[in-house]
Amino acid sequence: MKTHEADREAVPAQDCASMSDVRREIDRIDRALVLLLAERLTYIERAGHIKPLRSAVRDEDRIRDVLAKVRATCQQEGFPYTIAEPVWRQLMEGCIAHEFVVFDARGEARAKAAGA
Repeated sequence: MKTHEADREAVPAQDCASMSDVRREIDRIDRALVLLLAERLTYIERAGHIKPLRSAVRDEDRIRDVLAKVRATCQQEGFPYTIAEPVWRQLMEGCIAHEFVVFDARGEARAKAAGA
């Protein structure tokens, strides 16, 4: 099995002696983030199959809840919410758009099956 860079042990920032070291670690983190985002998307897709109504895809209460949890985690971890908040808003908007595609495809597949 091939070892991914994201699986390799991290070098703490204070132990990086060059920009090459820093960039290697940032690249490792970016790969790990993509893996986590891909996993997150599987749940978004599942939601698109579970939700009974298209109007339920965009859930403003859930958006507020996610942002509140992100804010709390940022405070706990000492990460600036001013950086996290726009990232999560964009992430959620992209995921909502994708969930609409999944939801609509589900309906199209059902309509085809009913007409076949």
